[in-house]
Amino acid sequence: MSDPVNSTILLLDIEKYSARDDVEQSYLRRMLFGLTDRVLLAAGIEETLRRRADRGDSVMELIDANASLTALLRSLLTVVPAELYALNRLASSSARMRLRCVVASGYVAVDQDGGWVGSDLNHACRLLDADVLRNELKQSLGDFSLCVSEPVYRGVVRHNHLGVVAEEFHAVTVESKNGALPARLHRPYARAEPSGPTAEPGAAVRPAPASPEATVPQGATVNGGVFGGANHGIGGGIFHGDVRVGGTPGDRA
Repeated sequence: MSDPVNSTILLLDIEKYSARDDVEQSYLRRMLFGLTDRVLLAAGIEETLRRRADRGDSVMELIDANASLTALLRSLLTVVPAELYALNRLASSSARMRLRCVVASGYVAVDQDGGWVGSDLNHACRLLDADVLRNELKQSLGDFSLCVSEPVYRGVVRHNHLGVVAEEFHAVTVESKNGALPARLHRPYARAEPSGPTAEPGAAVRPAPASPEATVPQGATVNGGVFGGANHGIGGGIFHGDVRVGGTPGDRA
């Protein structure tokens, strides 16, 4: 077995693959492999920087850790939805391809038979099979759902690099036989709530401040009430004299 090498782990899986017949499965596999190649090329990841494993209804890619993870995420978030739309818009229901995707990172070794070995890879596979990701795709109006591991979120996503919006990735926990696995689920139309204070339902809206230059002449009245002396207006303006507030026009002096 080779020494473990740090890699980016990319997993893509076709929804409801086993429900299709042989002809449909063969078609979907070709579409998946072609789509994966185009996504990686769009991210600037050449074939020399990746290794592929065919898992029937899914594809696994080990990508050199020196390849840009940010570019990969940008490509997944833009190229995959566009490609799936183009593939599916005229396809029958049996030929429609919907994908679950996981991006993780960690150390993976290759054994003498070409198999991949590593606990980080096992964790990525558990994220791919997790109910939370499956349900996200089922409920989605689109054809693609993405989950990233917590190390990928901390190392790249949370920094809000161009095209990768951190607040669109929501914290989830996947239960596994090895314990809870934290991860981040991409929900582009359900951004996280702002961390600052928010207004209570039904709270009054503060009116816009008056212009700082606005002043009220001495002796001016507002609805009949009276303010005396120097007064500081909203927004910093200062006025002098009496200001009437309330009452009727007949009460004004």
